[in-house]
Amino acid sequence: MKPLLLLFSGALLALAQQLDVIPVQGNVYMIAGAGGNIAVQVGPSGVLLVDTGNAASYDKVMAAVRKLSDKPIRYIVNTHVHADHVGGNEAFAKTGASAGVRSIRGTPGESLTNVVQILAHDNVLQRMVDPGAGEKPAAGEAQPTDTWIGPEKDLFFNNETIAILHQPTAHTDGDSFVYFRRSDVVVAGDILDMNRYPIVDLAKGGNIQGVIDGLNHLLDIAIPQHHEEGGTYIIPGSGRVVDEFDVLEYRDMVTIIRDRVQAMVKKNMSLGQIKESRPTRDYDARFGPSDVFVESIYKSLTAKK
Repeated sequence: MKPLLLLFSGALLALAQQLDVIPVQGNVYMIAGAGGNIAVQVGPSGVLLVDTGNAASYDKVMAAVRKLSDKPIRYIVNTHVHADHVGGNEAFAKTGASAGVRSIRGTPGESLTNVVQILAHDNVLQRMVDPGAGEKPAAGEAQPTDTWIGPEKDLFFNNETIAILHQPTAHTDGDSFVYFRRSDVVVAGDILDMNRYPIVDLAKGGNIQGVIDGLNHLLDIAIPQHHEEGGTYIIPGSGRVVDEFDVLEYRDMVTIIRDRVQAMVKKNMSLGQIKESRPTRDYDARFGPSDVFVESIYKSLTAKK
């Protein structure tokens, strides 16, 4: 029985390590299981990735992409700076020509059609170059090659208009939504996370009000098809694909908890007292431990202007 048990355990482990590749809508797919969710747009001009997952999952992500398209990977768009979303940047940049990607910055005389370009808001680049105390700067080839400082950058690829929308001071200060207009799919990054409460990275410029503003922006973009179902689909930072109604419920949850904490702050309650009062009690069964989230709300509300 022992060899059979070992074989069965090995099969379960292999299954657990597989990535999920999910058709979303139009020519956009989602790869789940590589850290943060990855969006893949495929078409006649090549492949575009939104985020690259963690570094350890590169081989599996590339294999999953190759099942969708054998075209070269032309673009990577990063929704923010965290390693579970940008960890694969460097490996994709170094992939050989046989996989459709060469050095991110190319070599003298090399055609840009053979170079993957990494797009992100300028704050993402600044955080990669100077990540703060105790963190190492990102490798040069993992860094964005094309940045912007305004509210929006537009891209036309695979016969589709793609709007990259900066959402300031939200999960971080470099967050962007990626909106595939023809496919009617929005990639939200970690402003929306269906597996947990939002992470507000205060050290990297995040703020609870910015998260709520971002969720409201998603609601402005998304249009339901019928009775609040279908229509625009949203790929969250992790968890399942959602529609407008799911974003509405999530926005309401974040806003209600923020308002509860704000009311306690006005009563001069300490952070410890607020945590003890469990302002998230009716949501914890769905989203898990909340101490970090409550603390980030408290610090956002009490930070000196």
